[in-house]
Amino acid sequence: MLTIEEKNLTPQQIVSELNKYIVGQQSAKRSVSIALRNRWRRLNAEEEIREEIVPNNILLIGPTGVGKTEIARRLAKLAHAPFMKVEASKFTEVGYVGRDVESMIRDLTDVAISMVKQEMQERVKEKAAQKAEERILDILIPPVKKSGVGFNSSSSGDDSFDPKSASDSELNERTRERFREKLKNGELEDREIEVEVKSSKSPMMQVFGPQGMEEMGINLQDMLGNIGKGNKKSKRKLPISEARELLTEEEAEKLIDHESAVQEALERVQKQGIVFIDEIDKIAESSSGGGKGGPDVSRQGVQRDLLPIVEGSAVNTKHGIVKTDHILFIGSGAFHVSKPSDMIPELQGRFPIRVELNSLTEDDFVDILSKPKNALTKQYIAMLQSEGVEIEFKEEAIREIARIAAEVNSSVENIGARRLHTIMSSLFDELLFAVPDDINSGKITIDKAYVDKQLTDIVKDKDLSHYIL
Repeated sequence: MLTIEEKNLTPQQIVSELNKYIVGQQSAKRSVSIALRNRWRRLNAEEEIREEIVPNNILLIGPTGVGKTEIARRLAKLAHAPFMKVEASKFTEVGYVGRDVESMIRDLTDVAISMVKQEMQERVKEKAAQKAEERILDILIPPVKKSGVGFNSSSSGDDSFDPKSASDSELNERTRERFREKLKNGELEDREIEVEVKSSKSPMMQVFGPQGMEEMGINLQDMLGNIGKGNKKSKRKLPISEARELLTEEEAEKLIDHESAVQEALERVQKQGIVFIDEIDKIAESSSGGGKGGPDVSRQGVQRDLLPIVEGSAVNTKHGIVKTDHILFIGSGAFHVSKPSDMIPELQGRFPIRVELNSLTEDDFVDILSKPKNALTKQYIAMLQSEGVEIEFKEEAIREIARIAAEVNSSVENIGARRLHTIMSSLFDELLFAVPDDINSGKITIDKAYVDKQLTDIVKDKDLSHYIL
């Protein structure tokens, strides 16, 4: 799987990729594309200055549902970089019960290790599939144990092969070859076999507490997991099609070098890791907050703990030490109650690039419903197509849905593009219930009249729209 460095995407190419999924917000896309390209520039800069180039962290400011989280998520997917989304409001100051901010780096490391191991398994998949095939053959036709000196099974001289005078090993080998052909041709896919697989279940444990306790909890889980698990195996009866997948995965796990996977993952976290801190405005003390005395352990306390992580420090994880100097941090918040300037000055300075995202208009909703690869209209078309019902959206219907969404947002509560989910859900409620019992095939056209019929009453009744939409 190619990383952003190997793909060598330019800022304009990154923006065009993001445009496939996110409508508008060009300034935000521009900023994140530059931040991503700067990583490639740093890695290709002269070695003596490379370590001095630090990423410019970004603060995305804008109301809910305008695409802040989606931009970060698509960016990480595009870069194939370790990505972790965290809620700032879940952390508390070190020394108090709750999650400490270092846990986001530990979680990011776990994500990276899982990602690297998956990539390594993909590389050895062919060899693992061959080994899995041998294991299936061993179950179907157990090999003959060789005793003493004997002849190897000869594949040559097939014409002169005589079953009566052939040894057990020769007969066994020929039978295995016939079954191998059947396996490759897919003739035995539904046949059930009993396979022995390693038990992947381990007790889950999480410890919340003062600094270091959470990490100790993770290590304790590993210790207890290893004591209880060992090399425990369980027998399962499965069709060959399922057993092949399971055994291939197990063989791939054996083939990869776990130590080098951990080292590669740690390096990837440090060079390419992206941490998206959502709801960062919730840890900013409002300037009009009534002058509450003393630091709040879930606000200023968290901000102070975030400082060294965002600035660059060494975090101890169970896999090794991770330096956060070159991890890209993207903060995000609506900042309705508080302002970015309400954050402590030191933390403000750690997010030098600030991008304000715009509220979505009716025209934006039209684009969101029709242009992206994962547009809601395309999702509903695909869902009902699976039932044999074809849906066609008229342009006037999409425009009407967008108008209603914009109207409800302005009159009730502005929740951005998330409003489209509730509108579409109400629009298709009757249809989704009728398929496939009353309607099991045919073509249905969604026009303006149908949209008005399904949604006008709800929009008119503002009190009802508070609850339904």
